[in-house]
Amino acid sequence: MRQFWLGRDERSETPTPRLLIVDDEESICFSMSEYFSLQGYKVDTASEIDEAEKLLGAIAYRVVIQDLRLSMNNTHDGLDMIKLIREQNPQTRIVVLTAYGSAEIEEEARLCGADAFLRKPKPLSQVAQVVQGLLESPPRQARSA
Repeated sequence: MRQFWLGRDERSETPTPRLLIVDDEESICFSMSEYFSLQGYKVDTASEIDEAEKLLGAIAYRVVIQDLRLSMNNTHDGLDMIKLIREQNPQTRIVVLTAYGSAEIEEEARLCGADAFLRKPKPLSQVAQVVQGLLESPPRQARSA
């Protein structure tokens, strides 16, 4: 029935995109999970870097939406996670969604491999537009090859 309301067919050739949301704020994980699930994504969430690393090691995600600060005062956790994702699955698209953004941090995140950098608060519809745009465009590796 859900497929009927979303206008999708279980037998369609396009597999359901897998999405991982990594944020230490449970309310953000919950609201984004609900929103993207209703948009037809299979969504997992993680609130800690260890939990995210386990999921990333087990599942090939099409998109990861992550905060940069995954502990109280360290943006390097988020940058390290971008590098880890790039090593494990270079095709995964990475969206950084953070309240702690500066031009320098954005540049560093992009150098580590982030595809998009958004500043909180951002309406979920705008985050979804960025995600959809990334899914429809070729990954960086394919563009530079």
